[in-house]
Amino acid sequence: MELIIVRHGLPQRVQRETGAADPELAPEGHEQARRLAHYLISEQIDAIYASPLHRARQTAEPLAEMLNTAPTVVEDIAEFDRHASEYIPLEELKAANDPRWHALMAGEWEDHGESPEQFRSRVVGAFEEMISEHGSQRVVAVCHGGVINQYLAHVLGISTNVGFFYPAYTSIHRVSASRGGVRSVLSLNETAHLRLPL
Repeated sequence: MELIIVRHGLPQRVQRETGAADPELAPEGHEQARRLAHYLISEQIDAIYASPLHRARQTAEPLAEMLNTAPTVVEDIAEFDRHASEYIPLEELKAANDPRWHALMAGEWEDHGESPEQFRSRVVGAFEEMISEHGSQRVVAVCHGGVINQYLAHVLGISTNVGFFYPAYTSIHRVSASRGGVRSVLSLNETAHLRLPL
């Protein structure tokens, strides 16, 4: 089977005093989600999954509408910082030379209620369950940069707390999964759909 893992589109910047930020998509993020849908609709998609966070569900919506289906929400593909009170796009942190950007690049783990090992375990378990339910099919899972890094690191045998590469917004990452347990990375960071006309 083929597992198509997609990072969500560009979200709004959100900073709250209390409660989870859980931002919705920015206008550019909605445009990215539409381009993603137009690109993937030509493929045989058998199921769509999404993280429970707004930015992931909104990214999945245009494709789901074109396929006349609804995404299945999977709690275990939510990001490690799902309960954080702020969301600042990494590009902003990098441009500002923010210490949080340097911490992320250094692989420093910020405690949000689970360890790196717990995070990886739930992510890997969720994707492996999707694979087991969809033999010989193609499914799309819309989630987050940290989630993508953890599962692909698992497939590649890489040890990482936060990540080993930067997935672009609405980037596509493909994994081939055999019934015998072999997992192969077919592509990383596909973004050609963002340059195609609608």
